[in-house]
Amino acid sequence: MKQLSLLFKQPLTTELREMPVPEPAPDQVLVANRLSAISAGTEMLVYQGLFPENMAVDTAIASLSGRLRYPLMYGYSCVGKVVAAGSCVDHSWIGRRVFAFHPHESHFVSLPEELLPLPPDVTEEDAVFLAGMETAVNLVMDGRPLLGERVMVWGLGVVGLLTTAVLARYPLAVLAGVDPVVTRCQAAMDLGAQLTFGGTEPEGDFVFTAAAGESPGDGKADLIFELTGNPQALNGALSWAGFDTRIVIGSWYGTKSGPIGLGGRFHRDRVQIAASQVSTIAPQLSGRWSKSRRLQTAWQMVQAIRPSALITHRFDIRKAQSAYELLSNNPKDALQVVMVYPSE
Repeated sequence: MKQLSLLFKQPLTTELREMPVPEPAPDQVLVANRLSAISAGTEMLVYQGLFPENMAVDTAIASLSGRLRYPLMYGYSCVGKVVAAGSCVDHSWIGRRVFAFHPHESHFVSLPEELLPLPPDVTEEDAVFLAGMETAVNLVMDGRPLLGERVMVWGLGVVGLLTTAVLARYPLAVLAGVDPVVTRCQAAMDLGAQLTFGGTEPEGDFVFTAAAGESPGDGKADLIFELTGNPQALNGALSWAGFDTRIVIGSWYGTKSGPIGLGGRFHRDRVQIAASQVSTIAPQLSGRWSKSRRLQTAWQMVQAIRPSALITHRFDIRKAQSAYELLSNNPKDALQVVMVYPSE
């Protein structure tokens, strides 16, 4: 059995490296990976070469401690099983199913404290969504939706759909999703959205108000999440913003940019735009919330939502290049794409 490790060699090119399976150090365990999820947002920026070079990969994840430059191992959503343990590790770890924030790799060694055991009633295909679900939980925490608010989610990729599913548990006046892909809009409705739009409705304000069955008002959203990964989509989100609307940007645009229209109502309407990033807890919440508490909440959402239905494609790790080509060339055809690994 060989260790198979995926490397991003240069833009649009991956390589699978074969090495002997590593031996765990005395304080480590060996994990045999079973599934890993591809992030169609951040990870595709790495694949396409659209990242700020030499920026830290991720300061919050030990296995991603390097700099953003090729060749690069990347990925952060693995589910596997502990198959060996070092001499100083409690051997009850062996056989446990675990989640790890780790790049795409068939086998890897880890300190036990860097692994998250799966709850007994969570399947591996649901658990592989934990990183995305933690992001969704963090977005909602940063957005702070209120009872009776009109909320919109722009971008119904996996993170947008998970965010929609979490928001659907709030007593909102209306929850709307925006995406030009019809199948994504249907998935959002299945997860609890009441309305979906393609994003180009000429009388969007009227449609929003009338479809929500509300009394006449300004027809604007109270809270908007921008999760498209497209910086120009912020202009669309701004068109639905009213006085004091809050816009939370969860997209990481990498090196992509676009003109943003802030010269109209934005200034007079006191529209609030804030970034949300899962590597940290918002300062105003850090007195009561820790990363471990937020992760526990994410597990609870995984158990409640059972997101494995969002998996549309499974690729053997040896066909990884085809998986990235699908997401790069035909993103509308896929939701969650996962890598599948040979049995240990």
